[in-house]
Amino acid sequence: MPQAGTIQWFPGHMAKARRQMEENLKKVDFIIEIRDARIPESSTNPLLTSVGQNKPRLILLSKTDKADPATTQAWIDRLADQNTRVLALDLIHENYRAALVREAKILCAPLIEKQKRRGMRPRALRAMVAGIPNVGKSTFINTLAKRKAAKTGDRPGVTKSLQWISLDRDLELLDTPGVLWPKFEQPQVGLNLALLGSVKDDVVHMDDLALYAMERLMKEHPGAVESCYGITIADTPWETLEAIARKRGWLKKGEVDETRMMRTVVQDIRDDRLGRLSWEAPSDLEASQDSHPGADRKPENRGREDHDQTAGSGH
Repeated sequence: MPQAGTIQWFPGHMAKARRQMEENLKKVDFIIEIRDARIPESSTNPLLTSVGQNKPRLILLSKTDKADPATTQAWIDRLADQNTRVLALDLIHENYRAALVREAKILCAPLIEKQKRRGMRPRALRAMVAGIPNVGKSTFINTLAKRKAAKTGDRPGVTKSLQWISLDRDLELLDTPGVLWPKFEQPQVGLNLALLGSVKDDVVHMDDLALYAMERLMKEHPGAVESCYGITIADTPWETLEAIARKRGWLKKGEVDETRMMRTVVQDIRDDRLGRLSWEAPSDLEASQDSHPGADRKPENRGREDHDQTAGSGH
């Protein structure tokens, strides 16, 4: 497997956002954490656990329309517990306001009952919305607020301030910048995030991403590759990529245009041209304790040096 290295992600504004997160957690009743349904483990933020103060948590698996439905359901079953509820959502096309309020009231039932016992009229529940860059957090905020409450975009680096959004009498949301953790202990986490666009493309080399993705696809979804590109899987990821390039005519003076080959295959994955694919499953959690998927078939080292880069915060 290509190595993503120990990548540092913590510019000054993100360190400040972490301190603000700790402070603002005192003002909310529960946490709404948005993760990418295709990589629910890689797209969580361990900082939320360390500063979460045992707050109830509602996990929203976003981009569920891009993920394998059966795997998404397995994640819902795995992540839910007494203090955690899980919803899988298409943040763009679904109407999920009622479901969100329902889950919030279930999570905060003890608080609501406590207020009633004291003769108080239950106030609007307050939630902090958090997530790493590019999981759809701003889309979520804007859809619920029915206005451009937060700036949105396709790339990390657009939500850098804290803001309250009052939805109605039932729920108030505190938006926070997308925050990544200081470093990745497992290279596969960085590769997954880079492959699906949660960090900037200059963090991990594009050829490493394409080789990593093709290695996984050949092992887990060979039919999707053959169907999408009209080729037969070769013996190695590199040979399979070359076959795709020649089939599509990505050539320069008769030779494979490697840059176009690598970038186009990665973009095809991001654009769902190979179908609804999940890149993590609950069963991977046990396996990752001893090894990383694909470690037994490490692609050729193409002579590039690992280097540290910085990714900004995003929606």
